[in-house]
Amino acid sequence: MRYKANIIIKLRPSILDPQGKVTRQALQDLGYPQVETVRIGKFMELWVNAATEEEANQVVREACEKLLANPVMENFSYTLEAVETVSDS
Repeated sequence: MRYKANIIIKLRPSILDPQGKVTRQALQDLGYPQVETVRIGKFMELWVNAATEEEANQVVREACEKLLANPVMENFSYTLEAVETVSDS
């Protein structure tokens, strides 16, 4: 079975986000004073071939824990959905 994981990685709330701060200031300079806070994160799509949804969850979770997210500075969340495989014919 093929699964698609949509992964969101964000800095932990206690970690300063200088890129977010600069983006917030730029938005305010452009005339959007309503924007109070900006936090910058990452979005990834992972396509996984696995026998079961449980196995796909394990693969995605381990990939995030071991490589995609820095556990000291970042939190991650993801959704997983089964997708149909398109035939090559």
